Amino acid sequence: MNLWPVLIVFVLFFLGVPVAFAMIIASFIYFTFMCEGVTLFSMVSALLDQSSSFTMMAVPFFIMAGSVMGYGGVSTSLMDFCDMLTGRMRGGLGATNTLLSTFMGGMSGSSCADAAFEARMLVPEMTKRGFSLGYSAAITAATSCITPIIPPGIAMVIYATAASCSVGDMFLGGYVPGILICVVLLIMNYVISRRRGYEPTRNTKVTRGEIVHQIMNSIWALLLPIFIIIGLRMGYFTATECAAVIVVYSGIIGVLVYKRLKREHVKKILVESVHSTASVLLILSAASLFSRYMLWENIPQRVAEGLAAVATTPTVFMLIVVLIMFVMGMFLDTAAALVILPPLLIPVANSLGISPIHLGITMVLMDTLGGITPPFGVMMFTVMGVTKVKMSDYFKEGWPLILAVLIVCVLIAVWPIEMVVVNFFS
Repeated sequence: MNLWPVLIVFVLFFLGVPVAFAMIIASFIYFTFMCEGVTLFSMVSALLDQSSSFTMMAVPFFIMAGSVMGYGGVSTSLMDFCDMLTGRMRGGLGATNTLLSTFMGGMSGSSCADAAFEARMLVPEMTKRGFSLGYSAAITAATSCITPIIPPGIAMVIYATAASCSVGDMFLGGYVPGILICVVLLIMNYVISRRRGYEPTRNTKVTRGEIVHQIMNSIWALLLPIFIIIGLRMGYFTATECAAVIVVYSGIIGVLVYKRLKREHVKKILVESVHSTASVLLILSAASLFSRYMLWENIPQRVAEGLAAVATTPTVFMLIVVLIMFVMGMFLDTAAALVILPPLLIPVANSLGISPIHLGITMVLMDTLGGITPPFGVMMFTVMGVTKVKMSDYFKEGWPLILAVLIVCVLIAVWPIEMVVVNFFS
């Protein structure tokens, strides 16, 4: 195998070149100097193929929906609802942080967007109430692992497109792992808060009137994940049409219900959406071109043969996938890994009787977990950039949370509990 392009990618990456440009440069070097019969037109076409698919059009709409919800007051309403549920718990704001990520997963679907939003909104308030800055940043990053696995996670759309499997089934499979991680992080936050003396955000009992008022105020946002799943499973719309409907729905709620979405927000929403979409699609396009190189060198087949020789049982194979995705998540953007690796892993998974849905859920979970882990985790740097926390403080406070999420992810990898839900609704 000609592995020079792989070496070039890693060298450029460690020199500080963004991963998308590193893959494009390595691919162009390969197809120009190491390969015959490939024209410049073919290379440019390969760059555009992945990002121009109909399913992938859901990504910019989901990104825009997250921005509309932020400016329209949907996110603030959800935070108030979460605080009502967890305010009397030890470390109430930490629990609010966890629940908000779980609910936001059904709204924005972007772990980076969730991490940045909560770092700006919750971390300053947590430090005011006695939480250490390191712990506040660490739990914000850790809870962002929930967001891409709760529908409509953008990472699941990317995997479903690369693996040619059902987006609706991927969405269904995400609920159980997402809820499990939420519960584990709630327990970890309670234990740590009790040991450190972090206080609740409120000492008075929530009245029945407050509960009714908050539910009525948040019901429009809380019903959205149910609306998404029912619409996809009943065939009312595709994933792309669903994303467009969510944008319109969020805009109507922001204008007519919460009355916070103003005309001046439109430009900000468009700029943020285009900026975020451009970075995601650039990575997807670069990964698509790099995948062409791997197919040209027959790397997927050779890797599959090597894995088949080592992974003789489903459990061993899934543990190998856990390790690969965890390491790649520390270095690569989620989108790149989920485009490049499915063609390598799915043939082996099929031969071992492993569902592509279960493989995809595991890959998304582990790649996201790598994103909150040093040295180059994307969500870790997002939170550090907003909160200005040192990496040493972040990791010192965050390693128990990372370990807890890792244990849950490994259990899900070897025990496909989410497939019960997928098979029930199939």
